[in-house]
Amino acid sequence: MPAAEPALAAEPVANFDARFSEPDSTPPPWSAVRDVLAGSEMFWLSTVRADGRPHVTPIPAIWHGGRLHICTGDQEQKARNLAADPRCVLTTGTNTLRAGLDVIVEGEAIRVTDREVLAQLARLWKTKLDWDFEVGDDAFRDAGDRTGLVFAVAPRKVLAFGKNPYTQTRFTFPD
Repeated sequence: MPAAEPALAAEPVANFDARFSEPDSTPPPWSAVRDVLAGSEMFWLSTVRADGRPHVTPIPAIWHGGRLHICTGDQEQKARNLAADPRCVLTTGTNTLRAGLDVIVEGEAIRVTDREVLAQLARLWKTKLDWDFEVGDDAFRDAGDRTGLVFAVAPRKVLAFGKNPYTQTRFTFPD
């Protein structure tokens, strides 16, 4: 049986903020937020450079085992930023004002190096994004023989912004 990252708590604690939500609205269920995370292909990754300046870049991500997984080249700025400070934010949603659900995930990016977990993730990248990765000793390799570091971001806090009706909900994960 393949190795798997341990699943996170199934249901986070929801804190609906009525101050920033339409009257008589209700928070989205966690299942709707999770569906956005699982269904989205593109996210915006926010990290911090060594000198404190922000760095934001678009990146595909895979939701698996209660975590978002990203892959970045070992020579890229985001890889250097995460090595120095693993705290990051991943954002996804829609570009419309009156429909959809925008989701922000705050957490720490932890390197995934287990070969069996990497093999599972490589299959998911192929299925979802049609990207081919081979699994090396502790990272992905591509057809150009470049190294792709894989990170798992376990959510510490998730913000969900509904837009029809307007809602704001914070989901937190017990330790």
